[in-house]
Amino acid sequence: MARTSNLAYPARYQGHGPTGYTGNDLVRYIAELAQLRIRVFRDFPYLYEGGLKYERRYLETYTRSLRSVIVLVFEGADIVGASTGLPLADETPNVIAPFVEQGYDPAEIFYFGESVLLPQYRGRGLGVRFFEEREAHARGLGGFCWTAFCAVDRPLDHPRRPPDHQPLDHFWEKRGYRREPSLKAVFSWRDLDDDAETAKSMTFWMKRLETPG
Repeated sequence: MARTSNLAYPARYQGHGPTGYTGNDLVRYIAELAQLRIRVFRDFPYLYEGGLKYERRYLETYTRSLRSVIVLVFEGADIVGASTGLPLADETPNVIAPFVEQGYDPAEIFYFGESVLLPQYRGRGLGVRFFEEREAHARGLGGFCWTAFCAVDRPLDHPRRPPDHQPLDHFWEKRGYRREPSLKAVFSWRDLDDDAETAKSMTFWMKRLETPG
């Protein structure tokens, strides 16, 4: 069953967290989560022209997985941030394949789907909490040796790259993650202003999951 956490901060966020929910309980948040992903991923580097039909189908992967985690950030009753994760073995074949090709056992990897947070809530430590919550969930499940996620590869001279764009590489490295150039996958989506989907290269980042003691 999927678990969600309401990350509440005194004088900043309303709610009681972290709080757990079942996968069925999560269904009531699907529409809001879909809208949030579409809104955040429109920005560089993803430039994602999303649709609700695809988003609902994508999020159902997490409600179906018995060991997934979905961390939610609320401002009052509104979802302003979300972060997902599930065992790699529960992911789609195109996500699993690069690891198998490089000799990894999917059963030993807990995969992070994404972290999305509205701009006005960034810089408050929530990105760190997203990683901490998902890693704690993976440790609690047991049996995982690695955590991993992927990020899109965009050229430095991409015409839509904002002049002040700051990649998240340093932030991820501080969390203990390392870019693995040999681990790549290809995903397709429609960029803003494009007429059709195009293939994008995605590179995976990994961290050995340490357990207390």
